[in-house]
Amino acid sequence: MVMIDPKEIVRGSSMSSVTVQVLTTVNAPYGADLSAHQLAKLLTDLESAVTFNAMAFSFFSEVPADIQQDFLKEMGVSAAAASKVACQFSELSGYALPLAA
Repeated sequence: MVMIDPKEIVRGSSMSSVTVQVLTTVNAPYGADLSAHQLAKLLTDLESAVTFNAMAFSFFSEVPADIQQDFLKEMGVSAAAASKVACQFSELSGYALPLAA
């Protein structure tokens, strides 16, 4: 298995290390190829929680809270809107999520 250092990916890319970390975390387990913009949209769409979108839930449950905040800022996503979605995921799953607090 080849291990890729996220810092190496960023060098030739316009993506920040925060974006690379987030996308690696949410895409890799599912073999997905979601873009930062697609993920940002899911994070503010309550339908993501209703349909239990795996990549959105992965963001809220597996990405460290400080990185979540950094990603939201980078993408221009309202923290309040993302918090509503996180609260919905938390309620439906019974799992405490940092942005739902």
